Amino acid sequence: IEVEVDSVEQMHAAIAAGAEVVLLDNMTPEQVKSAASEAKSAGVKVEVSGGITLETVRAYAEAGADVISVGAVTHSAPAVDIGVDAA
Repeated sequence: IEVEVDSVEQMHAAIAAGAEVVLLDNMTPEQVKSAASEAKSAGVKVEVSGGITLETVRAYAEAGADVISVGAVTHSAPAVDIGVDAA
């Protein structure tokens, strides 16, 4: 069971309810470092998401995230115009 949280208080509640993974949303690397330490001491894996870019991904990895979701890779990609003409 994975639970998305956006505060440490929500993370505590999720862990108490039996979450196996917490998704820390829109937290700074510093906030993630503290929260990840707590979660991992409870045997819970940590995913991070929200506002993470290719420039900041290393900081989140070093903060202790087990999984990192980087939406910038897809939502900022340029569109490709592809067409097919059938004869």
